[in-house]
Amino acid sequence: MNRSATYKMILTALLSALGVVGGSMFEFTIGVAKVAPMQHLINLISGVLVGPWWAITQAFITSLIRNILGTGTVLAFPGSMIGAFCVGWLFQKTRNLFVAACGELVGTGIIGAIVAYPVAKWLMGVNGALWLFVPSFFLSALVGVMIGYVILLSMWKQIISPQLKKLDKK
Repeated sequence: MNRSATYKMILTALLSALGVVGGSMFEFTIGVAKVAPMQHLINLISGVLVGPWWAITQAFITSLIRNILGTGTVLAFPGSMIGAFCVGWLFQKTRNLFVAACGELVGTGIIGAIVAYPVAKWLMGVNGALWLFVPSFFLSALVGVMIGYVILLSMWKQIISPQLKKLDKK
C-alpha cells in the first residue's frame, strides 16, 4: 500500500470517529428526521481532503456505527453518502471550496432527502410527505457546511493549498 492510500485510510478512520462522537453529541430532531450537523461538517472536510470514494467510505462507516449504537437512523446512509460523494467529486473537478460546500447542500439537503423518503417509508414505516424531508436535511446540512467551510478556510493557505499544488505537479 502506498503512502497516499495509507494517509487517506487513516484520515478517513479519524473523520469517521469524529463523526460518530460528534454526531451523537450534536443532534436534534427536525420534522421526521434526526439531524446531525457534525456529519455534514465531516462530509465537507472528508470530501475535500481525501476525495469522493474515501468520503463515501467515511460516511458509510459513520452511519453504520451510529446505527449500531442507536444514535442514528437508516436515513443517514443515503443522505450522508450522496452528500459526501458530491463534495469530493465537485472539489476534485473544480478545486473550489465553495462549490464543494454547495455539493454537500445539494447532495444531502436535496438529493439525499429525496432518496431518503422511500427508504423511510419502506424501512421505518414513516408516511410523512416528501416536503418534510428536504427542509430538515437541508437545514442540518447548512449548519454543518457553514462550520466546516470556516474550518477549511482557516486551514486553506497553510495546509490544503500546498497539498493541492503537490498533487497538481504529479
